[in-house]
Amino acid sequence: MDELIAKRYVKALSESTKDIATAAAILNVLAEAMSANEVREVIASPLVSAEKKTEMILSALGENADTVLVNFIKILGENKRLDLIPTIAKVLNADLQRASNKYEGIVESEETLDTDVIGELEKALHHYTGAEIKLTQQKSDLDGLHVVVDDLGIEVNFSKKRVQEQLIDFIVKSI
Repeated sequence: MDELIAKRYVKALSESTKDIATAAAILNVLAEAMSANEVREVIASPLVSAEKKTEMILSALGENADTVLVNFIKILGENKRLDLIPTIAKVLNADLQRASNKYEGIVESEETLDTDVIGELEKALHHYTGAEIKLTQQKSDLDGLHVVVDDLGIEVNFSKKRVQEQLIDFIVKSI
């Protein structure tokens, strides 16, 4: 539900500003700041007025902030939607990625992969999707590979255990 509302705000912001990439960068910083427990508590608190919440967010922007973005934050505050800033930033980032056809993904594995292997995965995904995909690696306890590109809806698993189970099933069926 929040994402549907956020899409409307993103559309309005996109139509009213010329530099959407800068607005996205600022909203990303605000979203990161709002992940702190103290900030979330203040934003969610009914004891703090909407004006004070809006002033708190605007003070984080600084005095030289873009007037369109300042007005955008004020509208969010008036409509008691400041808690949507992280969702708005996420939707805006997805829109920017879609427009540029460049996406980011994650490769999870137990072992550290060479940059050549990650590059080959990126090439294979590019061939499959037609999009430029930049993969970053994360360590996990998975015995194999797990590749995720959320914005494209791609999730690929290569598990040694699963391959072993399928091989055993094939051998048993062959006998």
